[in-house]
Order: sequence, then C-alpha cells, then structure tokens
Amino acid sequence: MTKLSVNVNKIATLRNARGGNVPDLIKTVKDIESFGAQGITIHPRPDERHIRYQDARDLKAIVKTELNIEGNPVEKFINLVLEVQPAQVTLVPDSVDAITSNAGWDTIKNRAFLKEVIAEFKSKGIRTSIFVDPVAEMIEGAKETGTDRIELYTEAFAVGFKEGHPNAVKPYVEAALLAQDLNLGLNAGHDLSLENVKFFADSLPGLLEVSIGHALIAEALYNGLEETIQSYLEALS
Repeated sequence: MTKLSVNVNKIATLRNARGGNVPDLIKTVKDIESFGAQGITIHPRPDERHIRYQDARDLKAIVKTELNIEGNPVEKFINLVLEVQPAQVTLVPDSVDAITSNAGWDTIKNRAFLKEVIAEFKSKGIRTSIFVDPVAEMIEGAKETGTDRIELYTEAFAVGFKEGHPNAVKPYVEAALLAQDLNLGLNAGHDLSLENVKFFADSLPGLLEVSIGHALIAEALYNGLEETIQSYLEALS
C-alpha cells in the first residue's frame, strides 16, 4: 500500500488570511491523522506566508505518524530541520518567490551541494528525499548524492491525464523501475488528486508515499475532510 502524507499548507494559508488561529492547524492535523492519513507534510517558505517555522516546531510535538518537511535547503531551512528532526526531509529547488514548486533538481549540476546537505541530515537520522523530474540522468544523479529516496514531480502526468493521455504515466513508470534498480525509495507529489491518484499509484511499482495537499483540501470543501481522506486511502490500497 502506498502511504498518504497530507500537505497542510492550505490550512495554514486559510488561518493566516484572517490572523488568529482559525482554522486551528494543530487540531486539524490531529484530525487528519485520526482519519487514517499516514503522514503530515509541510513546506515552510522563508516569508512564512502559509506554514510558519514555529508551526514545524509545534507539529513535531504532536504528529504521531511521520512528519515530512519540504523546502529549499537555504541556511534557515537547514537549521529548522536540524532543530525539529522530522522523520523525513524533502529537498525542493523552489525560488523564494515561487507560488508552488515547479521543477525538480538538476542533480548533476547541484550534486556536491546536495551531497553535503544530505550527509548533514542523515547524520541526525533524518530520512532524505530529493524532488526530481522523471528523467533518468536526474535520478542517477540523485543516487550519487546519497539520498534515501526521490520524490517524482508529477505535474506533467496530472496535466496529461486530465487531457485524456494515459500514456503520460509512462516516464514515471520508467523512473520508478530505475529507482528500484538503484535501490532508491520512491515518493511522488504535485497535482495528484482523487481523479488521477489511483491510476498513478496502480501504474508505478514500488511507490512508497504520495504527498497531496491542494487537491485534497479543495475536495474536502465539498466532501468533508474525513470522507476525502478515506477516499484517498481506498484509492491507494
């Protein structure tokens, strides 16, 4: 079974829109776990426009499944991860002003940097993952950094699937097979939804975890959070 890690950035965005503590991020995360999710993902950015750095500290104390912290490993982010020591850190090469992640790492160009950062996280017992496109050279480059896992950037699949092109999953299947050959754990995320996640998960061998936030929270506006999480768990089983 592929694990579901729920990205709660959108909960924090809604809270921050009015100030105060509504919705309550901590309560929501507890509820998400009680509904069956197997992980919680957060992606703090330097401007703290949704998840705040203090949120990461607060969540560490209450998450009972697995806490995954995503982000660009600038100094502030590295220090936060070393302090909080989540179960997993996912390195994402997003720029400071990015609305959302929009590309995987060039693991060849950034190999030395990634290798250094990953070694530091792994020395603290933190599982590491690198956000990559489904490109063989980038996956092979990821292996050279010493990372435990890769996370496939799935926007291209989601767009192709919505346009009626099921073959859009083919590069991801090939990437999954290569990851297996290289003994790399496999995660995936970005634009996965109830519309496409079952087909995607059923197609990819060895898929360990998907991280889903925007679509899941949007779907929950209509179906409720508990029912939506249950639907994802059924699709991933």
